[in-house]
Amino acid sequence: MHEMSLAEGVLQIIEDHAAKAGFARVKTVWLEIGALSGVETEAMRFCFDAVTHGSVADGAALEIVTTPGTGWCMRCGVSVPMTERYDPCPRCGGYQLQVQGGTEMRIKELEVE
Repeated sequence: MHEMSLAEGVLQIIEDHAAKAGFARVKTVWLEIGALSGVETEAMRFCFDAVTHGSVADGAALEIVTTPGTGWCMRCGVSVPMTERYDPCPRCGGYQLQVQGGTEMRIKELEVE
């Protein structure tokens, strides 16, 4: 469950930002997670709730925004949607796909007070 270390990283970023910006409480966290990132969203929710207990983000709502996976098919020469790594190209069935998007995880927005 690497989501625990990811959630700890998110909390560290939030606490660093709270120290710089001077806010005392986070109400909502929008977390963007790519479809090809390998992050289980339900595990991330559980871990986020666990690691934020007693912090500036204690009780904060976690809104997960999923971004689609995309890849470049070398055979077709176009960008195609991807739902899983190592899937074939949906146009030609070839496996020469280079992942272009959907691998990221980042804090998109915070609602603070």
